Amino acid sequence: MKILHYLFDPAIFIVIATFLSIMFYYVRKIKNINIELTRILNTLSHFKKSDLQFKFKELDSIMVSNPYVASIWHEFKNTLMFSESFSVKDANNDLVFQNISQAVSNIQTTVDPINFFNEETLVTSRYNHKFIQTAPTILTGLGPLFTFMNIGIAFSHVDFSSQEATIGSVSSLMGSMQIAAIVSVMAVSASLIFLMVERILYNNMCKSPLQGIQNLLSKLFDNISSEKFLIELLKETKIQNNTTTNLLTTIPKQFKDSFDKSLANILVPYLENIIFGINKIQEKTVQDKKQTSDIVDDMF
Repeated sequence: MKILHYLFDPAIFIVIATFLSIMFYYVRKIKNINIELTRILNTLSHFKKSDLQFKFKELDSIMVSNPYVASIWHEFKNTLMFSESFSVKDANNDLVFQNISQAVSNIQTTVDPINFFNEETLVTSRYNHKFIQTAPTILTGLGPLFTFMNIGIAFSHVDFSSQEATIGSVSSLMGSMQIAAIVSVMAVSASLIFLMVERILYNNMCKSPLQGIQNLLSKLFDNISSEKFLIELLKETKIQNNTTTNLLTTIPKQFKDSFDKSLANILVPYLENIIFGINKIQEKTVQDKKQTSDIVDDMF
């Protein structure tokens, strides 16, 4: 009964109610954050770096449809560089695809994913983080506040007008002092308990899945600076220009060889056939003239 009497004291009740309210708010927020982080972690774990190029649209649609991370994913997607390719024909006249840069064989990012997926964007911005950080101070401050308030109220009721009033006043003062001490103890205890619970819940329900998300993103997307990518493109451009120059140098000789081969294989046999036909026609004409001349000679 005495314990219940202490619990229903206004100062002690306010300390307990404040502690339970802050704890309920924090646990509810952390639980919701843990559900969202776990969902993102499970989504990323279904994709592999080797097939990400083919499944990127699927990953993009899932992340965009998640309002918890949609805006962050949109900013991160703007830093991605894809391995663009173009179609060419090989020596056998078959259509093949070649990458613009041989150094880029997968999806890369010019900014570290941690700059987008971190504690501030995924955890602390989802609840009143500053208030939670000041909660232990608030709980601790309630202790001295109600302690000195009780002491002040108790001294204001001290009455030394008579012996009986003095004894009653001292007895009431001792009771107020006891409650004041209990308030201080409960306020400090509530602050320490909240600190321990807050650290344990934060590490287990927020920091662990967040680190898993960061590790998966680092494995899926290679980090490369934009300057390095431009250097690689410059190298590939120089190689292609050199190949084109060599090709233009050899084109006249190849054209001459091809033209000579065409003359030797097609035009020369055709002309020979024409000349052979003309010779046959001439031989036949000569024979016809000869036969005509013989008939005339026989008549005379």
